[in-house]
Amino acid sequence: MLVFVCETVTGGDHLGSELPASLIAEGMLMRDTLIGDLEDLPGVRVVTTHDARLPAPARGTSTALRLGDDAPSVWNLMAEQADVVWPIAPETDGRLELLAEAFRARARRVLLPDQPTLALCASKWRTAAALSAAGVPAIPTWWPDAIPESAAGPFVVKPDDGAGASGVRILDGRPTPPFPPGLVAQPLVEGTPASLTLLCQSGRTYVLAANRQHVEPRDGAFHFSGVTVGAFPVDAMLADLGARIGAALPGLHGIVGADYIATPAGPVVVEVNPRLTTAYAGLRRALGVNPLAFVAELIRDGEVPEIPRLPPAIPVEVLL
Repeated sequence: MLVFVCETVTGGDHLGSELPASLIAEGMLMRDTLIGDLEDLPGVRVVTTHDARLPAPARGTSTALRLGDDAPSVWNLMAEQADVVWPIAPETDGRLELLAEAFRARARRVLLPDQPTLALCASKWRTAAALSAAGVPAIPTWWPDAIPESAAGPFVVKPDDGAGASGVRILDGRPTPPFPPGLVAQPLVEGTPASLTLLCQSGRTYVLAANRQHVEPRDGAFHFSGVTVGAFPVDAMLADLGARIGAALPGLHGIVGADYIATPAGPVVVEVNPRLTTAYAGLRRALGVNPLAFVAELIRDGEVPEIPRLPPAIPVEVLL
């Protein structure tokens, strides 16, 4: 089986421009871990691309792309030749959604949520609305000119389609006009930043790990320095939260992430990332088993296996 891993940040999406330093370390971690886990599955070979300014992954077969190369054309050709395509890209400017659409027109199988779910999760406002409508506890999310009069600061403002902590700001008071386009506001919720790593397929959702995010407010912004994978036990409350997220967003598929705040009153969802997240880099070590053994697209008969009762995860630090 030939799998094409397309991590866009490190894979050639920025040829001719400066590499986004804040995303490179995360992109390389996810890319290299995923390729290693894939190639440890019997009969799986991996192809990918890398920006020639960056090192190639240690495993798999990677094509170096340089200034003047047309990365999308190379990716489309590799997608046509592969049995499975696994894209990793930021949601910003619809990048992940457009990439998935291009690959689905050419590839046999694309390991991502469906197109409507990708579009929904690319908007923090739409995601919060969908989760809240389904009864999932989610942080209220407003357009800046629609913040209720009763809402008190501090507030967090961020791009509606942002990725990671890029462009996120903390304000003591209400945001004031003029408002940049595409900006949303949320109340600053006190608690512990955390995330769930979910396996979603065939209408079932499994919580693989509950993780602590190393996020520090500094100089009016958030700074993300890594994650402790498996930091928290997956108790009944978190298992239920994962199931409710899956029910609210039934188009989720594959291994995805959901950020939440652990508060004394319970977990409150911040956003859903419809793709691999940085926590994946420590998932296999935390679980003691290759998580890709449970992904249907990578199983020759295509049957979705039942997840066995796994032992509690061992906390694993993934630092940037």
